[in-house]
Amino acid sequence: MLLFANTATCCEAAQPSAAATAHFDAYTQFLEARLSQQHRSASGFIAGLQNPDVAARLRNGEPIIENRTPADSSVGGALLHAWRGTVFVPGATAADCERLLRDYSAYPRVYAPEILSSRVLSQHGNQYRVKIRLLQKHVITVVMDTDYDVTFGQLDADHGYSASRSTHIAEISRPGTPQEHPLSAPEDRGFLWRLNIYWSWEQRDGGVYMQMETVTLTRTIPAGLTWLIGSYINKVPRRSLDFTLRATRNALQR
Repeated sequence: MLLFANTATCCEAAQPSAAATAHFDAYTQFLEARLSQQHRSASGFIAGLQNPDVAARLRNGEPIIENRTPADSSVGGALLHAWRGTVFVPGATAADCERLLRDYSAYPRVYAPEILSSRVLSQHGNQYRVKIRLLQKHVITVVMDTDYDVTFGQLDADHGYSASRSTHIAEISRPGTPQEHPLSAPEDRGFLWRLNIYWSWEQRDGGVYMQMETVTLTRTIPAGLTWLIGSYINKVPRRSLDFTLRATRNALQR
């Protein structure tokens, strides 16, 4: 107990600095500009599919995961992480993909155990406000309540996309107990400060190619705690992306 009490104290972190937030915003604006360009045409709608070898690997069932983190990922006491993953779902349609991604009530079933609960706070056409409770486990277990503004769009019946931008993230202390409560800003340990998720999907070749890009902002790794915090911060973004792609593919195939 003393070890974990000391660890919690060492890991306490304020909210991200202005420099870190500006860096995250600048990167997501760059990413969204590139995606907007991709989504204007069926040609190049999914990054990488122009390479026949990549398309063949995907059709053979291999998820392709890419680390897109920029070289200047550490700014103002925070780390930016950027990842992209692509899968092919044989037999699925673009309409199936959009229906699944819009069905937030099904998320705890489709994405268990990483999503504990999910609900729509409001909806106006293709605009959603949603709240999702996340569970992440790697050496340590962290539960977070996350709020998003989500937008869905289409190029045509075979091409669609969505963007989920986090508006609030709170780490939850003692989840599932009568003492459950969100940590205050000074108490927050900085495992996840920002999370944006971008989906693109394209129906062709007898199925659907789905691509997911994530951008996260976390605290830097405190000196002496690489064995604990470093393992979590560095490995969870990739593992979560890979899990989400496989879970989405499995749900569509069912």
